[in-house]
Amino acid sequence: MDILHNLFYGFTVALQPMNLLFCFFGTVLGTLIGVLPGIGPIGTISMLLPATFHMSPTSAIIMLAGIYYGAMYGGSTTSILVNIPGEAASVVTCLDGYEMAKRGRAGAALGIAAFGSFIAGTLGIVGLMIFAAPLARFALRFGSPEYFGLLLLGLTLVTYLSRGSIVKALMMGAFGLILSCVGLDSIQASPRMTFDIMELWDGVGLVPVAMGLFGISEVLMNIEKTESTDILKTKIKSFFPNLSDWMRSIWPIVRGTVLGFFLGILPGGNPVIASFLSYGLEKRISKHPEEFGKGAIEGVAGPESANNSATSGGFIPLFTLGIPSNITMALMFGALLIHGMRPGPFLVKDHADLFWGVISSMYIGNVMLLILNLPLIPLWVQVLKVPYRILFPLILLFCIVGSYSLNNSTFDVMVMMVFGLLGYLFKKFEFEAAPLILAFVLGPMFETNLRQSLLLSKGSFLIFVNRPISAVFIGVSFILFITALLPNFKKAKEKYESSVQDD
Repeated sequence: MDILHNLFYGFTVALQPMNLLFCFFGTVLGTLIGVLPGIGPIGTISMLLPATFHMSPTSAIIMLAGIYYGAMYGGSTTSILVNIPGEAASVVTCLDGYEMAKRGRAGAALGIAAFGSFIAGTLGIVGLMIFAAPLARFALRFGSPEYFGLLLLGLTLVTYLSRGSIVKALMMGAFGLILSCVGLDSIQASPRMTFDIMELWDGVGLVPVAMGLFGISEVLMNIEKTESTDILKTKIKSFFPNLSDWMRSIWPIVRGTVLGFFLGILPGGNPVIASFLSYGLEKRISKHPEEFGKGAIEGVAGPESANNSATSGGFIPLFTLGIPSNITMALMFGALLIHGMRPGPFLVKDHADLFWGVISSMYIGNVMLLILNLPLIPLWVQVLKVPYRILFPLILLFCIVGSYSLNNSTFDVMVMMVFGLLGYLFKKFEFEAAPLILAFVLGPMFETNLRQSLLLSKGSFLIFVNRPISAVFIGVSFILFITALLPNFKKAKEKYESSVQDD
Protein backbone atom coordinates (compact mmCIF):
# COMPACT_ATOMS: atom_id res chain seq x y z
CA MET A 1 0.00 0.00 0.00
CA ASP A 2 2.92 2.33 0.71
CA ILE A 3 4.12 1.91 -2.86
CA LEU A 4 0.68 2.77 -4.28
CA HIS A 5 0.40 5.78 -1.97
CA ASN A 6 3.87 6.98 -3.01
CA LEU A 7 3.09 6.38 -6.68
CA PHE A 8 -0.10 8.45 -6.36
CA TYR A 9 1.97 11.21 -4.76
CA GLY A 10 4.46 10.91 -7.64
CA PHE A 11 1.67 11.40 -10.20
CA THR A 12 0.56 14.60 -8.41
CA VAL A 13 4.13 15.84 -8.94
CA ALA A 14 4.56 14.56 -12.51
CA LEU A 15 1.19 15.91 -13.67
CA GLN A 16 2.04 19.48 -12.67
CA PRO A 17 1.91 21.52 -15.91
CA MET A 18 5.61 22.40 -15.96
CA ASN A 19 6.78 18.84 -15.23
CA LEU A 20 4.34 17.46 -17.80
CA LEU A 21 5.68 19.91 -20.38
CA PHE A 22 9.29 18.93 -19.73
CA CYS A 23 8.36 15.23 -19.85
CA PHE A 24 6.80 15.79 -23.28
CA PHE A 25 9.76 17.87 -24.45
CA GLY A 26 12.27 15.28 -23.23
CA THR A 27 10.53 12.30 -24.84
CA VAL A 28 10.02 14.03 -28.20
CA LEU A 29 13.59 15.37 -28.24
CA GLY A 30 14.89 11.95 -27.18
CA THR A 31 13.02 10.28 -30.05
CA LEU A 32 14.41 12.86 -32.48
CA ILE A 33 17.94 12.30 -31.18
CA GLY A 34 17.43 8.56 -31.47
CA VAL A 35 16.31 9.00 -35.08
CA LEU A 36 19.28 11.18 -36.09
CA PRO A 37 22.37 8.98 -36.48
CA GLY A 38 25.57 10.14 -34.81
CA ILE A 39 24.30 12.27 -31.91
CA GLY A 40 22.83 9.99 -29.22
CA PRO A 41 21.44 10.67 -25.74
CA ILE A 42 24.86 11.10 -24.12
CA GLY A 43 25.86 14.03 -26.33
CA THR A 44 22.38 15.55 -26.07
CA ILE A 45 22.23 15.36 -22.26
CA SER A 46 25.77 16.79 -22.11
CA MET A 47 24.69 19.75 -24.24
CA LEU A 48 21.47 20.33 -22.29
CA LEU A 49 22.99 20.18 -18.77
CA PRO A 50 23.63 23.95 -18.71
CA ALA A 51 19.99 24.55 -19.72
CA THR A 52 18.79 22.72 -16.59
CA PHE A 53 20.49 25.13 -14.18
CA HIS A 54 17.47 27.46 -14.13
CA MET A 55 14.92 24.63 -13.84
CA SER A 56 13.65 22.87 -10.74
CA PRO A 57 15.59 19.65 -9.99
CA THR A 58 12.50 17.49 -10.57
CA SER A 59 11.74 19.07 -13.96
CA ALA A 60 15.40 18.77 -14.98
CA ILE A 61 15.69 15.05 -14.18
CA ILE A 62 12.26 14.32 -15.73
CA MET A 63 13.40 15.96 -18.97
CA LEU A 64 16.83 14.28 -19.03
CA ALA A 65 15.28 10.89 -18.25
CA GLY A 66 12.78 11.43 -21.08
CA ILE A 67 15.64 12.09 -23.49
CA TYR A 68 17.33 8.86 -22.38
CA TYR A 69 14.46 6.43 -22.76
CA GLY A 70 13.00 8.38 -25.70
CA ALA A 71 16.24 7.82 -27.64
CA MET A 72 15.79 4.06 -27.17
CA TYR A 73 12.44 4.34 -28.98
CA GLY A 74 13.74 6.52 -31.80
CA GLY A 75 16.88 4.51 -32.50
CA SER A 76 14.90 1.64 -33.98
CA THR A 77 13.38 3.85 -36.72
CA THR A 78 16.65 4.44 -38.58
CA SER A 79 17.83 0.88 -37.92
CA ILE A 80 14.74 -0.48 -39.70
CA LEU A 81 14.28 2.12 -42.47
CA VAL A 82 17.87 3.16 -43.23
CA ASN A 83 19.99 0.30 -41.82
CA ILE A 84 21.89 2.87 -39.74
CA PRO A 85 21.48 2.73 -35.94
CA GLY A 86 20.32 6.10 -34.68
CA GLU A 87 21.54 5.07 -31.23
CA ALA A 88 24.23 2.55 -30.23
CA ALA A 89 21.73 0.27 -28.47
CA SER A 90 19.84 -0.17 -31.77
CA VAL A 91 22.80 -1.63 -33.69
CA VAL A 92 21.38 -5.16 -33.35
CA THR A 93 17.98 -4.06 -34.66
CA CYS A 94 19.58 -3.39 -38.06
CA LEU A 95 20.25 -7.11 -38.57
CA ASP A 96 16.62 -8.23 -38.82
CA GLY A 97 14.67 -4.95 -38.84
CA TYR A 98 16.09 -3.76 -42.16
CA GLU A 99 15.65 -7.21 -43.70
CA MET A 100 11.97 -7.14 -42.67
CA ALA A 101 11.64 -3.69 -44.25
CA LYS A 102 13.16 -4.89 -47.53
CA ARG A 103 10.54 -7.65 -47.61
CA GLY A 104 7.76 -5.09 -47.28
CA ARG A 105 7.24 -5.66 -43.53
CA ALA A 106 8.63 -2.32 -42.27
CA GLY A 107 5.32 -1.56 -40.54
CA ALA A 108 5.37 -4.81 -38.55
CA ALA A 109 9.02 -4.25 -37.56
CA LEU A 110 8.37 -0.65 -36.45
CA GLY A 111 5.19 -1.72 -34.66
CA ILE A 112 6.75 -4.57 -32.67
CA ALA A 113 9.71 -2.33 -31.78
CA ALA A 114 7.33 0.34 -30.45
CA PHE A 115 5.02 -2.04 -28.57
CA GLY A 116 7.93 -4.10 -27.23
CA SER A 117 9.63 -0.90 -26.04
CA PHE A 118 6.44 0.23 -24.32
CA ILE A 119 5.85 -3.10 -22.55
CA ALA A 120 9.49 -3.43 -21.48
CA GLY A 121 9.75 0.21 -20.42
CA THR A 122 6.60 -0.03 -18.32
CA LEU A 123 7.62 -3.31 -16.65
CA GLY A 124 11.08 -1.85 -16.04
CA ILE A 125 9.51 1.10 -14.19
CA VAL A 126 7.49 -1.34 -12.06
CA GLY A 127 10.76 -3.09 -11.19
CA LEU A 128 12.39 0.25 -10.36
CA MET A 129 9.48 1.09 -8.08
CA ILE A 130 9.61 -2.28 -6.27
CA PHE A 131 13.38 -2.69 -5.84
CA ALA A 132 14.50 0.90 -5.20
CA ALA A 133 13.14 1.41 -1.67
CA PRO A 134 14.39 -1.94 -0.20
CA LEU A 135 17.80 -1.37 -1.77
CA ALA A 136 17.94 2.14 -0.29
CA ARG A 137 17.22 0.68 3.18
CA PHE A 138 19.98 -1.90 2.66
CA ALA A 139 22.39 0.86 1.62
CA LEU A 140 21.96 2.54 5.02
CA ARG A 141 24.23 -0.19 6.41
CA PHE A 142 27.07 1.06 4.22
CA GLY A 143 30.01 2.93 5.69
CA SER A 144 33.15 4.21 3.97
CA PRO A 145 34.70 0.71 3.47
CA GLU A 146 31.50 -0.66 1.91
CA TYR A 147 31.18 2.30 -0.46
CA PHE A 148 34.84 1.94 -1.42
CA GLY A 149 34.28 -1.74 -2.24
CA LEU A 150 31.15 -0.97 -4.26
CA LEU A 151 32.87 1.82 -6.19
CA LEU A 152 35.83 -0.46 -6.90
CA LEU A 153 33.40 -3.10 -8.22
CA GLY A 154 31.70 -0.48 -10.39
CA LEU A 155 34.99 0.68 -11.91
CA THR A 156 36.08 -2.94 -12.47
CA LEU A 157 32.81 -3.91 -14.14
CA VAL A 158 32.99 -0.92 -16.49
CA THR A 159 36.43 -2.08 -17.58
CA TYR A 160 35.41 -5.76 -17.66
CA LEU A 161 32.38 -5.10 -19.88
CA SER A 162 34.31 -2.83 -22.23
CA ARG A 163 33.76 -3.78 -25.87
CA GLY A 164 37.36 -3.07 -26.89
CA SER A 165 40.82 -3.78 -25.52
CA ILE A 166 40.94 -4.31 -21.76
CA VAL A 167 44.32 -2.56 -21.59
CA LYS A 168 42.91 0.51 -23.34
CA ALA A 169 39.91 0.49 -20.99
CA LEU A 170 42.26 0.41 -17.98
CA MET A 171 44.25 3.31 -19.40
CA MET A 172 41.08 5.35 -19.91
CA GLY A 173 39.88 4.55 -16.39
CA ALA A 174 43.24 5.61 -14.95
CA PHE A 175 43.10 8.85 -16.95
CA GLY A 176 39.62 9.53 -15.56
CA LEU A 177 40.81 8.98 -11.99
CA ILE A 178 43.74 11.34 -12.53
CA LEU A 179 41.39 13.99 -13.95
CA SER A 180 39.15 13.65 -10.89
CA CYS A 181 42.10 14.54 -8.63
CA VAL A 182 42.56 17.97 -10.23
CA GLY A 183 41.53 20.77 -7.86
CA LEU A 184 41.43 21.10 -4.09
CA ASP A 185 42.11 18.03 -1.97
CA SER A 186 38.79 16.78 -0.57
CA ILE A 187 40.17 16.37 2.98
CA GLN A 188 43.10 18.79 3.37
CA ALA A 189 41.85 21.41 0.85
CA SER A 190 45.31 21.82 -0.70
CA PRO A 191 45.50 22.41 -4.48
CA ARG A 192 46.58 19.47 -6.67
CA MET A 193 47.62 19.49 -10.34
CA THR A 194 46.23 23.00 -10.84
CA PHE A 195 49.44 24.37 -12.47
CA ASP A 196 48.72 27.77 -10.88
CA ILE A 197 45.56 28.08 -13.00
CA MET A 198 42.86 29.56 -10.77
CA GLU A 199 40.00 28.02 -12.80
CA LEU A 200 41.29 24.52 -12.00
CA TRP A 201 40.95 25.00 -8.23
CA ASP A 202 37.35 23.77 -8.50
CA GLY A 203 38.49 20.87 -10.68
CA VAL A 204 37.75 20.09 -14.31
CA GLY A 205 34.05 20.54 -15.06
CA LEU A 206 32.00 17.48 -15.97
CA VAL A 207 29.85 19.36 -18.52
CA PRO A 208 32.73 20.68 -20.73
CA VAL A 209 34.44 17.28 -20.59
CA ALA A 210 31.26 15.40 -21.56
CA MET A 211 30.35 17.92 -24.26
CA GLY A 212 33.81 17.60 -25.78
CA LEU A 213 34.05 13.80 -25.61
CA PHE A 214 30.55 13.08 -26.90
CA GLY A 215 29.40 16.22 -28.73
CA ILE A 216 32.39 17.83 -30.49
CA SER A 217 34.15 14.51 -31.19
CA GLU A 218 30.99 13.06 -32.78
CA VAL A 219 30.75 16.05 -35.12
CA LEU A 220 34.43 15.69 -36.10
CA MET A 221 33.98 11.96 -36.74
CA ASN A 222 30.85 12.46 -38.87
CA ILE A 223 32.46 15.21 -40.96
CA GLU A 224 34.84 12.54 -42.29
CA LYS A 225 31.98 10.33 -43.49
CA THR A 226 30.84 10.88 -47.05
CA GLU A 227 28.18 8.18 -47.37
CA SER A 228 24.59 9.30 -47.84
CA THR A 229 21.59 7.74 -46.13
CA ASP A 230 19.37 5.86 -48.56
CA ILE A 231 15.89 5.78 -47.03
CA LEU A 232 13.79 2.77 -47.88
CA LYS A 233 11.11 3.72 -50.38
CA THR A 234 8.75 0.89 -49.39
CA LYS A 235 5.26 2.09 -48.50
CA ILE A 236 4.35 1.29 -44.90
CA LYS A 237 0.88 -0.26 -44.85
CA SER A 238 0.19 -0.99 -41.18
CA PHE A 239 2.10 -0.53 -37.93
CA PHE A 240 0.17 -3.29 -36.13
CA PRO A 241 1.85 -6.73 -36.06
CA ASN A 242 -0.46 -9.64 -36.88
CA LEU A 243 -1.33 -12.48 -34.49
CA SER A 244 1.51 -14.66 -35.75
CA ASP A 245 4.01 -11.85 -35.10
CA TRP A 246 2.70 -11.44 -31.56
CA MET A 247 2.93 -15.18 -30.88
CA ARG A 248 6.56 -15.19 -31.98
CA SER A 249 7.44 -11.96 -30.14
CA ILE A 250 5.75 -12.16 -26.76
CA TRP A 251 8.33 -14.38 -25.05
CA PRO A 252 11.34 -12.54 -26.57
CA ILE A 253 9.77 -9.34 -25.16
CA VAL A 254 9.43 -10.93 -21.70
CA ARG A 255 12.96 -12.38 -21.74
CA GLY A 256 14.44 -9.14 -23.07
CA THR A 257 12.65 -7.15 -20.37
CA VAL A 258 13.97 -9.29 -17.50
CA LEU A 259 17.50 -9.56 -18.93
CA GLY A 260 17.76 -5.85 -19.71
CA PHE A 261 16.42 -4.75 -16.33
CA PHE A 262 18.91 -6.73 -14.26
CA LEU A 263 21.81 -5.83 -16.57
CA GLY A 264 20.83 -2.17 -16.18
CA ILE A 265 21.15 -2.46 -12.40
CA LEU A 266 24.74 -3.74 -12.58
CA PRO A 267 27.51 -1.13 -12.52
CA GLY A 268 28.89 -1.09 -16.06
CA GLY A 269 25.72 -2.55 -17.55
CA ASN A 270 24.01 -0.52 -20.25
CA PRO A 271 21.36 -0.83 -22.98
CA VAL A 272 23.97 -1.69 -25.63
CA ILE A 273 25.14 -4.78 -23.76
CA ALA A 274 21.53 -5.72 -22.93
CA SER A 275 20.44 -5.59 -26.59
CA PHE A 276 23.41 -7.68 -27.80
CA LEU A 277 22.91 -10.33 -25.11
CA SER A 278 19.17 -10.47 -25.80
CA TYR A 279 19.79 -11.04 -29.51
CA GLY A 280 22.32 -13.78 -28.73
CA LEU A 281 19.92 -15.43 -26.29
CA GLU A 282 17.00 -15.43 -28.75
CA LYS A 283 19.15 -16.82 -31.54
CA ARG A 284 20.50 -19.54 -29.26
CA ILE A 285 17.13 -20.81 -27.98
CA SER A 286 15.24 -20.35 -31.27
CA LYS A 287 14.00 -23.43 -33.13
CA HIS A 288 14.93 -21.64 -36.38
CA PRO A 289 18.26 -19.82 -35.74
CA GLU A 290 18.93 -19.74 -39.48
CA GLU A 291 16.19 -17.08 -39.83
CA PHE A 292 18.12 -14.57 -37.72
CA GLY A 293 19.77 -11.96 -39.87
CA LYS A 294 17.19 -12.61 -42.61
CA GLY A 295 14.16 -10.88 -41.09
CA ALA A 296 13.26 -12.76 -37.88
CA ILE A 297 10.85 -10.62 -35.86
CA GLU A 298 12.30 -12.06 -32.61
CA GLY A 299 15.56 -10.29 -33.53
CA VAL A 300 13.71 -6.97 -33.30
CA ALA A 301 11.39 -7.66 -30.35
CA GLY A 302 14.00 -9.02 -27.89
CA PRO A 303 16.78 -6.41 -28.25
CA GLU A 304 14.36 -3.45 -28.39
CA SER A 305 12.70 -4.66 -25.18
CA ALA A 306 16.07 -5.25 -23.49
CA ASN A 307 17.48 -1.79 -24.19
CA ASN A 308 14.33 -0.07 -22.91
CA SER A 309 14.11 -2.05 -19.67
CA ALA A 310 17.86 -1.49 -19.10
CA THR A 311 17.26 2.26 -19.03
CA SER A 312 14.81 1.83 -16.13
CA GLY A 313 17.12 -0.54 -14.26
CA GLY A 314 19.98 1.96 -14.51
CA PHE A 315 18.14 4.42 -12.26
CA ILE A 316 18.16 2.00 -9.30
CA PRO A 317 21.88 2.18 -8.35
CA LEU A 318 21.88 5.92 -9.12
CA PHE A 319 18.95 6.80 -6.84
CA THR A 320 19.57 4.27 -4.04
CA LEU A 321 23.35 3.88 -3.84
CA GLY A 322 24.55 7.06 -5.52
CA ILE A 323 26.48 4.94 -8.05
CA PRO A 324 25.96 5.67 -11.77
CA SER A 325 25.90 2.41 -13.74
CA ASN A 326 26.74 3.92 -17.15
CA ILE A 327 27.75 7.18 -18.83
CA THR A 328 24.22 8.55 -19.09
CA MET A 329 23.62 7.86 -15.40
CA ALA A 330 26.94 9.59 -14.65
CA LEU A 331 25.59 12.71 -16.37
CA MET A 332 22.34 12.39 -14.36
CA PHE A 333 24.51 12.09 -11.25
CA GLY A 334 26.24 15.34 -12.22
CA ALA A 335 22.88 17.03 -12.82
CA LEU A 336 21.66 16.05 -9.33
CA LEU A 337 24.87 17.35 -7.73
CA ILE A 338 24.57 20.62 -9.66
CA HIS A 339 21.11 21.06 -8.12
CA GLY A 340 22.45 20.36 -4.62
CA MET A 341 21.03 16.84 -4.30
CA ARG A 342 23.22 13.93 -3.26
CA PRO A 343 22.11 10.65 -4.87
CA GLY A 344 22.06 7.79 -2.39
CA PRO A 345 19.92 6.04 0.24
CA PHE A 346 18.63 9.32 1.70
CA LEU A 347 17.39 10.63 -1.66
CA VAL A 348 14.19 8.54 -1.44
CA LYS A 349 13.42 9.96 2.01
CA ASP A 350 14.68 13.54 1.75
CA HIS A 351 13.57 14.23 -1.83
CA ALA A 352 10.51 12.01 -2.24
CA ASP A 353 8.98 14.51 -4.68
CA LEU A 354 11.90 14.07 -7.09
CA PHE A 355 12.19 10.29 -6.71
CA TRP A 356 8.50 9.43 -7.10
CA GLY A 357 7.89 12.30 -9.52
CA VAL A 358 10.54 10.94 -11.91
CA ILE A 359 9.18 7.37 -11.64
CA SER A 360 5.62 8.53 -12.33
CA SER A 361 6.78 10.71 -15.22
CA MET A 362 8.34 7.62 -16.81
CA TYR A 363 4.93 5.95 -16.91
CA ILE A 364 3.50 9.06 -18.56
CA GLY A 365 6.47 9.34 -20.92
CA ASN A 366 6.11 5.74 -22.10
CA VAL A 367 2.46 6.36 -22.96
CA MET A 368 3.41 9.57 -24.79
CA LEU A 369 6.03 7.70 -26.79
CA LEU A 370 3.65 4.92 -27.78
CA ILE A 371 1.01 7.44 -28.90
CA LEU A 372 3.45 9.73 -30.71
CA ASN A 373 6.09 7.37 -32.05
CA LEU A 374 4.22 5.54 -34.80
CA PRO A 375 2.17 8.47 -36.19
CA LEU A 376 5.31 10.66 -36.31
CA ILE A 377 7.40 8.19 -38.33
CA PRO A 378 6.70 10.05 -41.64
CA LEU A 379 8.01 13.22 -39.95
CA TRP A 380 11.15 11.43 -38.69
CA VAL A 381 11.77 10.19 -42.24
CA GLN A 382 11.75 13.82 -43.43
CA VAL A 383 14.13 14.80 -40.59
CA LEU A 384 16.57 12.15 -41.81
CA LYS A 385 16.84 14.11 -45.07
CA VAL A 386 18.29 17.20 -43.31
CA PRO A 387 21.88 17.61 -44.63
CA TYR A 388 24.57 17.13 -41.98
CA ARG A 389 26.33 20.28 -43.21
CA ILE A 390 23.39 22.18 -41.66
CA LEU A 391 22.96 20.00 -38.58
CA PHE A 392 26.53 19.80 -37.31
CA PRO A 393 27.35 23.56 -37.20
CA LEU A 394 24.22 23.99 -35.06
CA ILE A 395 25.47 21.28 -32.67
CA LEU A 396 28.87 23.02 -32.42
CA LEU A 397 27.21 26.37 -31.74
CA PHE A 398 25.00 24.85 -29.03
CA CYS A 399 28.02 23.20 -27.38
CA ILE A 400 29.98 26.46 -27.29
CA VAL A 401 27.07 28.50 -25.91
CA GLY A 402 26.28 25.79 -23.34
CA SER A 403 29.82 25.44 -22.02
CA TYR A 404 30.33 29.23 -21.86
CA SER A 405 27.06 29.77 -19.98
CA LEU A 406 28.23 27.51 -17.10
CA ASN A 407 30.44 30.15 -15.50
CA ASN A 408 30.54 32.80 -18.25
CA SER A 409 34.10 31.63 -18.77
CA THR A 410 36.07 31.08 -21.97
CA PHE A 411 38.18 28.59 -19.99
CA ASP A 412 35.29 26.10 -20.02
CA VAL A 413 35.01 26.51 -23.81
CA MET A 414 38.74 25.78 -24.12
CA VAL A 415 38.38 22.68 -21.92
CA MET A 416 35.50 21.50 -24.11
CA MET A 417 37.52 22.01 -27.29
CA VAL A 418 40.54 20.16 -25.87
CA PHE A 419 38.40 17.19 -24.86
CA GLY A 420 36.60 17.34 -28.20
CA LEU A 421 39.94 16.85 -29.94
CA LEU A 422 40.93 14.15 -27.43
CA GLY A 423 37.56 12.42 -27.93
CA TYR A 424 38.11 12.45 -31.69
CA LEU A 425 41.54 10.86 -31.26
CA PHE A 426 40.16 8.32 -28.79
CA LYS A 427 37.58 7.22 -31.36
CA LYS A 428 40.13 7.09 -34.17
CA PHE A 429 42.41 4.85 -32.12
CA GLU A 430 39.52 2.85 -30.57
CA PHE A 431 39.77 4.04 -26.98
CA GLU A 432 36.34 3.95 -25.30
CA ALA A 433 35.30 7.10 -23.44
CA ALA A 434 32.94 5.27 -21.04
CA PRO A 435 35.61 4.16 -18.51
CA LEU A 436 37.06 7.70 -18.52
CA ILE A 437 33.78 9.46 -17.75
CA LEU A 438 32.67 6.97 -15.10
CA ALA A 439 36.08 7.01 -13.40
CA PHE A 440 36.03 10.81 -13.53
CA VAL A 441 32.60 10.97 -11.87
CA LEU A 442 33.27 8.21 -9.32
CA GLY A 443 36.88 9.29 -8.62
CA PRO A 444 36.19 11.86 -5.85
CA MET A 445 33.87 9.45 -4.00
CA PHE A 446 36.36 6.62 -4.50
CA GLU A 447 39.23 8.65 -3.05
CA THR A 448 37.21 10.13 -0.16
CA ASN A 449 35.86 6.75 0.99
CA LEU A 450 39.31 5.16 0.73
CA ARG A 451 40.93 7.89 2.82
CA GLN A 452 38.10 8.02 5.37
CA SER A 453 38.35 4.24 5.81
CA LEU A 454 42.10 4.44 6.38
CA LEU A 455 41.62 7.27 8.86
CA LEU A 456 39.11 5.13 10.79
CA SER A 457 41.50 2.15 10.84
CA LYS A 458 44.61 4.28 11.54
CA GLY A 459 46.16 3.29 8.24
CA SER A 460 45.31 -0.43 8.28
CA PHE A 461 43.98 -1.92 5.03
CA LEU A 462 42.48 -4.80 7.03
CA ILE A 463 39.34 -2.68 7.52
CA PHE A 464 38.31 -3.61 3.96
CA VAL A 465 38.64 -7.34 4.73
CA ASN A 466 37.12 -7.29 8.21
CA ARG A 467 33.86 -5.76 6.95
CA PRO A 468 31.94 -8.59 5.17
CA ILE A 469 30.11 -6.46 2.56
CA SER A 470 33.31 -4.63 1.63
CA ALA A 471 35.27 -7.90 1.47
CA VAL A 472 32.71 -9.44 -0.93
CA PHE A 473 32.78 -6.42 -3.26
CA ILE A 474 36.59 -6.31 -3.32
CA GLY A 475 36.83 -10.10 -3.80
CA VAL A 476 34.45 -10.02 -6.78
CA SER A 477 36.36 -7.04 -8.24
CA PHE A 478 39.65 -8.93 -7.95
CA ILE A 479 38.22 -12.05 -9.65
CA LEU A 480 36.73 -9.98 -12.51
CA PHE A 481 39.98 -8.08 -12.95
CA ILE A 482 42.04 -11.28 -13.19
CA THR A 483 39.60 -13.00 -15.59
CA ALA A 484 39.58 -9.89 -17.79
CA LEU A 485 43.38 -9.90 -18.05
CA LEU A 486 43.80 -13.66 -18.62
CA PRO A 487 43.19 -13.51 -22.41
CA ASN A 488 45.94 -10.88 -22.71
CA PHE A 489 48.38 -13.09 -20.79
CA LYS A 490 47.51 -16.06 -23.03
CA LYS A 491 48.05 -14.01 -26.19
CA ALA A 492 51.40 -12.75 -24.87
CA LYS A 493 52.44 -16.32 -24.00
CA GLU A 494 51.45 -17.65 -27.44
CA LYS A 495 53.29 -14.80 -29.14
CA TYR A 496 56.42 -15.48 -27.09
CA GLU A 497 56.31 -19.24 -27.79
CA SER A 498 55.85 -18.66 -31.53
CA SER A 499 58.79 -16.22 -31.60
CA VAL A 500 60.99 -18.77 -29.75
CA GLN A 501 60.05 -21.48 -32.26
CA ASP A 502 60.88 -19.18 -35.20
CA ASP A 503 64.33 -18.53 -33.73
